[in-house]
Amino acid sequence: MNVQPSPTASREINWPSVVTVISAAILIGAEVFGAAFAGGWALAILLGLEDTGAHILQAALFAVGVFVMVAFIRAAQRVEPFTKRV
Repeated sequence: MNVQPSPTASREINWPSVVTVISAAILIGAEVFGAAFAGGWALAILLGLEDTGAHILQAALFAVGVFVMVAFIRAAQRVEPFTKRV
C-alpha cells in the first residue's frame, strides 16, 4: 500500500541539509571548474590550438562542469532532503 502525503501537510526547510549540500557544492564546484579551465588550457597547448581554440575548449569543458554540478546537486538532494514535514 502506497501512503501519499496529505496535501495539507506543512513542510519547512531543513537548513542543516541545505547548508551541507551548498557547502559541498562550493568545494566540488571549485575543483570541477578549476579542472575545466586548466584542462582546457593544457589540451589546447597539447593540440597546438591558438587562444580562440583554447577559449572554446575551456567553454566546452566548463559546460560539462555545469552538468556535473547539476547532477551532484540532484543526487545530494535525494540523500539530504531540503524539506521536512512538520
